[in-house]
Amino acid sequence: MTAVKSKLPPLALTLACFAGPALAQNGLCGGVGDNGQWIGGAQASSDISTVDNYQEQMALVLGGNEYVALFSVSEGTDVRIEAAGRGAGDPIIDLLDAAGGVILSDDDSGGNAAARAEAFLEPGDYCMSLRSYEGGPMTAFVRVGRTEHDPLTTGVAEAATDTTTGNCATAVPMGTIGDSVTAPVTETAYWSFTIDAPTPITLTAEGEDADPTVTLYDADETFIDENDDFNGLNSQIDVSEPLQPGTYCVGLGALGDDTFPITVSLSVYDPEAALLGMFARGEAAPPLDGSVPVTDLGALQSRARQDVQASENVTWFSTDIEEPGLIVVEAIGSTGVDPWLVIFDDLGRQLGQNDDSGDSLDSMIATKVERGTYLIGVKQYDAGQGLIRLVMERYVRAQ
Repeated sequence: MTAVKSKLPPLALTLACFAGPALAQNGLCGGVGDNGQWIGGAQASSDISTVDNYQEQMALVLGGNEYVALFSVSEGTDVRIEAAGRGAGDPIIDLLDAAGGVILSDDDSGGNAAARAEAFLEPGDYCMSLRSYEGGPMTAFVRVGRTEHDPLTTGVAEAATDTTTGNCATAVPMGTIGDSVTAPVTETAYWSFTIDAPTPITLTAEGEDADPTVTLYDADETFIDENDDFNGLNSQIDVSEPLQPGTYCVGLGALGDDTFPITVSLSVYDPEAALLGMFARGEAAPPLDGSVPVTDLGALQSRARQDVQASENVTWFSTDIEEPGLIVVEAIGSTGVDPWLVIFDDLGRQLGQNDDSGDSLDSMIATKVERGTYLIGVKQYDAGQGLIRLVMERYVRAQ
């Protein structure tokens, strides 16, 4: 894996782990941005609509934690956000609005394991959350700028296919809503589909041996969206706003073996299914209204243990904390099992996420807590099932 080199303007780089950029005000991005760093060093210099050049920081992500860069736009602006790990670092980014809603997520669209995404943003404050794909410590460059600014990453466009315009003249018709097709990229790199009424869509590209990337274009071959690694190594694009009637083009790339088949499927976007999918993947905390199974473990007094027959979908637990302190949660797998762990508070704010702690496949999160209810999710990282032992310990503040 090749690290992406960056050309830094004088004094433009902030070493965030030692740093001095101003912290966010409380509650930004649903609380995710409370300990974030303004990408320009201060709120006034972090307006991407007006800055002369991109803004950039260096971030140190310790195991299981996340780094949050903050920025704003004062007018509707096409913005590019990127993260490139140093060495073998593999960053994942989420873009959140001021209320904490996830606008987009990306893993490898920057090429060479870097993350990259572009979006038109309305005026407001935003948070870019950065974490390590493997859950271990990582140093990374983060950059936020307008699309006319120099990019930090090469992009999958250069690493695999061109995502700004397609080559849709070679596209093979795949049908319409409800249809699917299968072929390796070496045989068919572009498919087309037609819709005859305004329709929100979900487009999936499945084939983990190929590790597919998928890009959506309109009839003029103008880029709409792209994705890599939405669910495992498979990819998915959700377009929640209805696409207008017409013909669209799907571009495929393979970051793995391009001779393996990729199945492309088109369906109507289902917001309820999309939300349930986020709960199943551990990307959001489920409500405590019984609509999603959550096992109540009661109040955590000092130490508790729970065995979980885990699968690739998250199994959820809740526990009550009766006074402020610290909790340490471990997910310990049986032989050959790779646990994955996440913790949210009762407002849906993620407090920590971890895959591999230290040199083991086991997971661990330590986080400060106040009085309240906390949700703990655990799953088997790979497909299949396995026994995972969940251990929770509570520590109180010294008097």
